[in-house]
Amino acid sequence: MKRLLLLLWVLSSGVRVLGAAELPNILMIAIDDQNDWIGCLGGHPQARTPSIDALASRGTVFTNAHCQSPLCNPSRTSLMTGLRPGTTGVYGLAPWFRTLPEFSGLLTLPQYFARHGNYHTAMTGKIYHGRSGRSVEGRFVEWHEVGPGASGKPFPPKKLVNTPQPHRLVDWGTFPHQDGDKGDYQVASWAVDRLKAYAKSDRKKPLFLATGFFLPHVPCYATQKWMDLHPVDQLKLPVVQPSDRADTPRFSWYMHWKLPEPRLKFLKDTKQWENLTRSYLACTSFIDAQVQRLLDTLRETGLEKNTIIVLWSDHGFHIGEKEITGKNTLWDDGTRVPLFFAGPGVKGGQVCSRPAELLDIYPTLVELLDFPENKKLEGHTLVPQLKNAKAPRKWPAITTHNHDNHGIRTENWRYIRYADGSEELYDMTQDPHEWNNLLAPPRARQNPAMRAQADRLANWIPEVNRKPAPRSAHRILTYDKETGKTIWQGGEIRPEDPVPELQ
Repeated sequence: MKRLLLLLWVLSSGVRVLGAAELPNILMIAIDDQNDWIGCLGGHPQARTPSIDALASRGTVFTNAHCQSPLCNPSRTSLMTGLRPGTTGVYGLAPWFRTLPEFSGLLTLPQYFARHGNYHTAMTGKIYHGRSGRSVEGRFVEWHEVGPGASGKPFPPKKLVNTPQPHRLVDWGTFPHQDGDKGDYQVASWAVDRLKAYAKSDRKKPLFLATGFFLPHVPCYATQKWMDLHPVDQLKLPVVQPSDRADTPRFSWYMHWKLPEPRLKFLKDTKQWENLTRSYLACTSFIDAQVQRLLDTLRETGLEKNTIIVLWSDHGFHIGEKEITGKNTLWDDGTRVPLFFAGPGVKGGQVCSRPAELLDIYPTLVELLDFPENKKLEGHTLVPQLKNAKAPRKWPAITTHNHDNHGIRTENWRYIRYADGSEELYDMTQDPHEWNNLLAPPRARQNPAMRAQADRLANWIPEVNRKPAPRSAHRILTYDKETGKTIWQGGEIRPEDPVPELQ
């Protein structure tokens, strides 16, 4: 009956009909650390991404999509398993969820498609964090086939920017090298070759190909060709407000406690703000060109008409907003991501402002292909919005960063509650930059209705919030409600301790 109803809708909507035995291919494109500096998303007026913009015009673009966690491993774990970070306890760059006994046999998105649609699954670049999900003792587990891994290489002989904490990856700029030498170019080449080989094959199985790009993750190294697209004398810097963090809770500063990403003050003092902004834009344009190589191959091989394309990023990225750089925040710049669908079953030329989550990708693809429902998934299908962008959606987007810190994003509001109980509330229609925390005194006393609004949004905070999983590592922040102690990487942060960013 579901297939009959889908067929009737497809016929009435003008979308191409899928044959009973003709399952569409899936091309998943992931871009690391990509914020909303995409042309069609309007995050930066000088973003040059014609290929991604063209893809968006062919399908449905979600302009209010958000990650489940503003950090690579927990975000990607959530997307691929369909479970929230609070359910798995994966909040940091470790552990790999397969090492947790209760999730060792979980069916991930590619595995579900292999089981229910007999898909041949292949991946290249960065889909899971690091080398996770590639192989176990030389055997492929998550995928049938694996290509080159993600890489920010080549690197210059030494860092181009001397940042306060000399982390090798925290760097940006240009130096003499070729696009063809870049890790992401090689990832795109493998994916292009894989698509061409599949097009020439007997195609007995549909293809699920996941391609993950590293840039614009730091180090943001771009060749001069892409830097020249963004002349420094015409460059526009992100819009910021001085002392923007003055009305945010002290706990919010702990999210960047001792992290290597530099603060806005450093960028200004060293005149590096322009360089970082330009480098990030240039790297984004370079990745846009790699996306175009994939799309060109789909068209040239005739695979385009029967391929569903999903493009996403794992989280956002600050470049001076809120006085910081990097991710690890629960504000829009840290959580908002590109999310596009195009292909069979997706209405073209749509822009949807309903809140969406990366967690929704798994159930959306399951419904698009009419596979049996996976009742363990915690996201919600976006198929109603893929048919009609104005279709109502009752769920907000929920982001969790470290244990028991949550951001709730609706179409008009953002609410944040930290583990120590401190809060923030922003009217996103009147204050899209999140400059005025409506729960900060004296604003909260002047407008008691904001307290009621915050309480309504707080009802969406997930009920399940597991403690960090065993062997959790890197950037783990916890709060003990019984003792009032804040713990960073195993060491206590005392109330009297100075927070470096506030000095």
